[in-house]
Amino acid sequence: MRRVRCKTCGVKNETLVLLSENTKYTLRFAMQIGGLCRAMTIKDVARRMYLDWHTVKELNKIYMREQVRRAGHPAPGVIGVDEISIRKGHTYRIVVSDLEKRRAIWFGGAGRTEEDMDLFFAFLGKENSAKIRLAVMDMWKAFRNATQANAQHAAILFDKFHILRHLSNALDQVRRSEYKRVTDEERGFIKGQRYVLLSKRDNLSDDGRKNLMRLLQANERLSVAYLLREQFEQLWSYDDETTAQAFFANWKAQLHGQDLKPYEKFARMIEKHWDGIAAYCNPENKVALGFVEGLNNKIRVIQRRAFGLRDEEYLKLKILTTGLPELQ
Repeated sequence: MRRVRCKTCGVKNETLVLLSENTKYTLRFAMQIGGLCRAMTIKDVARRMYLDWHTVKELNKIYMREQVRRAGHPAPGVIGVDEISIRKGHTYRIVVSDLEKRRAIWFGGAGRTEEDMDLFFAFLGKENSAKIRLAVMDMWKAFRNATQANAQHAAILFDKFHILRHLSNALDQVRRSEYKRVTDEERGFIKGQRYVLLSKRDNLSDDGRKNLMRLLQANERLSVAYLLREQFEQLWSYDDETTAQAFFANWKAQLHGQDLKPYEKFARMIEKHWDGIAAYCNPENKVALGFVEGLNNKIRVIQRRAFGLRDEEYLKLKILTTGLPELQ
């Protein structure tokens, strides 16, 4: 490589396009290592290619940076907003996804405040922020406020899976209260059946379905609570708000006289956040809500495989490249 001395810049080496950021390796080799890391762990790639673990990780980062660069600056029309915990002690980062292109487009913040969410819109730019027509999120107030302030044309839609998680928690509270209320003999039907009660019936084994039927036949309050949870999912099937509101009013009326206080609390929460739920009735807002939940599952797998990533940039790149194609 040629080496020159400039009076303004000092000594400079010639740049060779065939080299990667790690100048000990060619860019072509870094791309090969990155491609292997899409399907294998860093440890496996290091062993197979006779490289140091840290070298493989750095070469993989070069590959992922190139993926993000080729993807270009995002300009989403529909975004999904969620937070992930990156370590113990309530340390969070925000993940924003483009739900139409089905990929993560931003990872950042130092928590989950309005100021942290504002950082995303600063990254996106005022022009692209104004193009957002729909934002899917949980009922966290900070996310909603920041979105309404920065993307004023965007409708807010609360994530179906977060809402159903609140309802599952209410069902679990009923299960625990029933366990304390009933006799020792009746407790035998409830003990150890939390997974069976909270899972979808279609996901249960034959033995699981039998245990569920025995539980529901043995305890009337749990049977009512379980059926009400199953019915509630119908709320997302309506195409107009009036019909959806009538369904919810009828669902809420069924709570009278049932002594299901966790469900009554859940119903009040739904009423308080109704606008963000009814938004799904608009045909333009019928988006695939499962992507954000699926992305969270993938992130947990990434964290588990790495036994807790200490390199936050590596975690960020892993998340941002999850939905991107392999480089050719």
